[in-house]
Amino acid sequence: MKTTQIPPIIYGTAWKEGATAELTKQAVTAGFRGIDTANQKMHYREDYVGEALLKLKGQGIPREDLFLQSKYTYQEGQDHRLPYDPNADFGTQVRSSFAHSLQNLHTHYIDSYLLHGPRSSRGMTDVDWEVWAAMEGLHDSGEVRMIGASNVGLHHVMELCEKARVKPKIVQNRCYAIRGWDQAVREYCLANQIVYQGFSLLTANPQVLADSRVAAMARHYEVTSEQVILRFATHIGILPLTGTTDSQHMKDDLEISKFELSNADLNTIHAISTSNKKIYESF
Repeated sequence: MKTTQIPPIIYGTAWKEGATAELTKQAVTAGFRGIDTANQKMHYREDYVGEALLKLKGQGIPREDLFLQSKYTYQEGQDHRLPYDPNADFGTQVRSSFAHSLQNLHTHYIDSYLLHGPRSSRGMTDVDWEVWAAMEGLHDSGEVRMIGASNVGLHHVMELCEKARVKPKIVQNRCYAIRGWDQAVREYCLANQIVYQGFSLLTANPQVLADSRVAAMARHYEVTSEQVILRFATHIGILPLTGTTDSQHMKDDLEISKFELSNADLNTIHAISTSNKKIYESF
């Protein structure tokens, strides 16, 4: 079975509702080869992603050329449209949710499958370990190429690395500049061969994006300020997720590897990131 490499940037499909299929098709046609979704209709329409995949296949872009990532979400993160029986044990819930993801995406395997968030912010719970064991089983079967977790703290990632039979290969978190772009988790991932995916890189950090020094960098490199921030993310070990709905921005996001920021630029962005911490620490 062909192994799809993790692409350097991933298109995120959250919060797109009825536009999900068209935007997913636009993104892949523009050049994206990684798609992030979840079996959680409150925020994602994984089934509409699947509709796009069928259309793309008809246009000569087969599923095997794409990196597909989905998630298992606990009931408290869902609305009434559950992809499993809430009265079932958690292992059964995971397998049911995953089976529905395969149906939604018209595939027999998923490249990356994530726990959408642990049950407790304090650490891995017994329920989390039950879910993780079910995910390990999906990995053992070959239906999942790699497993991981999103919305986690450093203690969650360390527990998984220390205790899990199948170690996490992906961590996906929202990145706040004022928190060092999730420095502790990001650096632990880099040291332990875990791919760190960052989302909300632009929307969570308006103070950085709007800074005049970032605008000056954009003019110097003849790119946009958004491209500067996404390129900065890759320089510090973040694989960016972008959920843009603008076709030009999709093309721009795919071009970020074509320029390099200097060390001075990186230091400046780090300085901007923390300069207004007191103002933005409530974000």
